[in-house]
Amino acid sequence: MPTQVALLLCIVGIAGLFYLDRDKSVQTSAALWLPFFWIGIGGSRPVSNWFNYSNPTGLDAQLDGTQPDRLIFQVLVIAAVTVLFFRAKRTSAYLAVSWPILIYLFYCLASCGWSEYPGVSAKRWIKLVGDLAMVLVVLTDPEPVKAFKRLITRLGCIILPFSLLLIHYYDYWGHSYGADGERANTGVATDKNTLGVITLVITLGLIWTFLDLLGDKNRPDRKRHLIVHGTLLLFGIALLYQAHSATAGTCCSMGAALMLLTRLPAIKRSPGAVHALVLTLLVVGGLTFFLGGEGDVASALGRNSNLTGRTDIWAAVIPACPNKLVGAGFEDFWIGPWQRIKFTALKGWRGGDGLSEAHNGYVETYLNLGWIGVGLIALILVDGYRKVVAAFRRDPAMGGMFLGYLFAAAFYSITEVGFRVLNPIWIFLLMAIVASAGISSGLISQAAETAVKPVTLRNFHASRQQRLEVAAPVRRTT
Repeated sequence: MPTQVALLLCIVGIAGLFYLDRDKSVQTSAALWLPFFWIGIGGSRPVSNWFNYSNPTGLDAQLDGTQPDRLIFQVLVIAAVTVLFFRAKRTSAYLAVSWPILIYLFYCLASCGWSEYPGVSAKRWIKLVGDLAMVLVVLTDPEPVKAFKRLITRLGCIILPFSLLLIHYYDYWGHSYGADGERANTGVATDKNTLGVITLVITLGLIWTFLDLLGDKNRPDRKRHLIVHGTLLLFGIALLYQAHSATAGTCCSMGAALMLLTRLPAIKRSPGAVHALVLTLLVVGGLTFFLGGEGDVASALGRNSNLTGRTDIWAAVIPACPNKLVGAGFEDFWIGPWQRIKFTALKGWRGGDGLSEAHNGYVETYLNLGWIGVGLIALILVDGYRKVVAAFRRDPAMGGMFLGYLFAAAFYSITEVGFRVLNPIWIFLLMAIVASAGISSGLISQAAETAVKPVTLRNFHASRQQRLEVAAPVRRTT
């Protein structure tokens, strides 16, 4: 098929998906487009890359990036903060129950002070603020649950079909080639791991929305919504397979399994069973590694016994951390003077000298923020788990989804850098924790109950009919 025809069919298909998924009863804010663009850019490639903008090279590219990209991020952050300013009451309520994240945020800001490039670290810290701001834009929406669903659908309708299109019809855009000439499917992203992680977070959300539709048999136009979400779910599964990202595929399977298991009547009736389920997963995983089965697990995941060279990376970079307690400074390790250290043990690993991350979120945090940073990440995860379980007690369906995101992020960061600004898995981890805090404290339910819907002829007649039905028994009794 000619590429132009494939592109046209893709655009028509995307328009069809949006048309079938229309729902006039959902009145989400226009501000929801802000997190859509933020997550879409973070999970694909910089805007300048799409237009072949001449990028600075070397250390300059790491320090400054490109002017158009900086401008776009600045506009998005300012717009999100402005939206939250007008939603100050709801925003402050969410921040009040998210104190571990705020502690981590302020510690990252303080670490810019001992960074080799404090200005660059500060700019990256603003993006960290942007991650949290985009989460709050979704959750402070008048209808936060529907806003989350709409965000997932929009991301899925754009990223998944276009990625498949680029992989199969546009070799220049849809693939990358390593130093050894190895070809990788990248879709809308710049590498297969980025494609894998954005597909992971979208697919987990689609699984939840699809299961929600299956259980809601009284929903109007249920069939066409099932068609849309079922189609997108198939796209997501196909893309996870084609991305060849073992980490993303495994984490998606684990998150989906948790969602399905938490929907079992036995677990829903006894929320304490969630602890047993999680403990079982941790014990099985821990025994596998302590009993020497990590090689078999890695082989099953498509990796060798040293996790495709990752253990060599960890052994080389951990001793290079300039300060064990506080690290090199926020997002600074790979641009500081220690970047120029020659990791001789890594010469055979994909070029070695081109290494720019530790391929482990916990190690990466240690390099940048030291043991204090690792401890704060652990605090976020533990407190997040507590809040997710509390949310599960009030809303098992949403609690199960957030549990899937929490564990997907925690396990993803074992072999990839998950706790990083603009990383979709980090943003959805924040979403899961803050939203769970909102559910357990009643913020989300209150927002949904007090949301004011615009008066239309249809809902006016519906409300009038409800008032007549309520008043009828009163008239008969009198």
